Amino acid sequence: MVVERHPISPPPLSVPAASLPLTFLDIPWLLFSPSQPLFFYDFPVSTADFTQTILPNLENSLSLTLQHFFPLAGKLVTPPVSSMPPRLEYTGDDSISLTVAEATTAEAGEFKNLAGNHPKLARDLKGLVPVLRSTGVGSKQPLLAVQITVFPEAGVCMGFALRHVAADGRTFNNFLKTWGELSKNGGVWGVDGLVTFHDRAVIRDACGLESILLKEWLNIKNSRKIEGINEANGSTHDIKRATFVLRPQEMEKIKQWILTRFKMLYGSTQLLLSPYVVTCAFVWACWMKTHRFTCEDDCGEIVHYFGFIAGGITRLPYIVPDTYMGNCVGFGRSFATRKELMGENGVAYAAKAIGDTIKKLNGDMLVGAKNWISEWKVIHESELHVMVTGSPKLDVYGLDFGWGRPVKIEEVSIDTTGAISLCEGRQVVGAIEIGLALPKSKMDLFSTFFNKGLNSFNFHC
Repeated sequence: MVVERHPISPPPLSVPAASLPLTFLDIPWLLFSPSQPLFFYDFPVSTADFTQTILPNLENSLSLTLQHFFPLAGKLVTPPVSSMPPRLEYTGDDSISLTVAEATTAEAGEFKNLAGNHPKLARDLKGLVPVLRSTGVGSKQPLLAVQITVFPEAGVCMGFALRHVAADGRTFNNFLKTWGELSKNGGVWGVDGLVTFHDRAVIRDACGLESILLKEWLNIKNSRKIEGINEANGSTHDIKRATFVLRPQEMEKIKQWILTRFKMLYGSTQLLLSPYVVTCAFVWACWMKTHRFTCEDDCGEIVHYFGFIAGGITRLPYIVPDTYMGNCVGFGRSFATRKELMGENGVAYAAKAIGDTIKKLNGDMLVGAKNWISEWKVIHESELHVMVTGSPKLDVYGLDFGWGRPVKIEEVSIDTTGAISLCEGRQVVGAIEIGLALPKSKMDLFSTFFNKGLNSFNFHC
């Protein structure tokens, strides 16, 4: 039940109107549906106490934060004329919507269930996500909305809806951490002040990627296939959500197993086996088995893709400030055949495919960048392929508004995109949390393959 709804803007006259062009690193995100992260806090408080004593500070600190991250308060402008590219626009009248809601008595008792790792109905989280209204092609579309749901005397959930065309995960995490720090400190920042960098000219387009990617985006938009391009699961009526955790000792056992298998198959070989690679490889192999793909006849040669995001701050051949507010990520797409992934060495083949892709991105993140939209369109539109979202490097569990760390983080958008979410583990340093949304029958299968797989590595090691 909605209790209050407020527009929050930067402080009056603190930010001039601005129009920001999209860089070639922003353009692919025009195709993506909004990210929808939820942060659950074990913070027993009544709704009245929250709105009267806590909300005013949150609103003030959010306003001060938006002074530095003002594009998030603006709009995405998509002109109807194809010769005019999309842009981000901020005016002094722009704001984001902050909604305060109260869970019903029955829902309040569900707080611990909703904030758990175990399987639960995806639809039970939908009401915690704010509405980010799209007013149609050619109009101005908001970029960010916030909803705070109070579970009386149980906890609080902070929900967001973000169009990533305005900010990658690094930028949004900086925004959230800034809001949290200002909230804890009563609106006061540290002695060094706060600086954000908004000049889009820092992203250099030496290869003319902007025009290539804009053309591809326009082709998709004009074919009327842009809506739902990454909504693989469709209805969430039967979708279950669950979180699986890989701990460092389990990653190490999987890594050693991979090294042993590859030594048997190929002799010595150079493999990149970071915790991220090991986790993604194991999850990809479990996901393949869950979908029960057949290898009969020639089906074993069918190629499956694994898509992921690659940070660009350290990979681009020029300096981009850590405080740059915009997208600075590339796209990675690994591939392996069905026969490789479904066989007894599936995790090893998956690890080599993902590691090799990361090696290429480390060498030149922009190799193949002209195909980013077409390649990711293929991944989104077929159940043969899988993608991951999020990063275990962002320290999202460090988001503290003065109530302590979150007890659970969920990415609701995977209910419809079919993606797999990743973030760092909360309880064990170095662990990785893996979020999935699948029909109940497939969730049961994935859980079986995940747990049996871990046991098999324990046996071999």
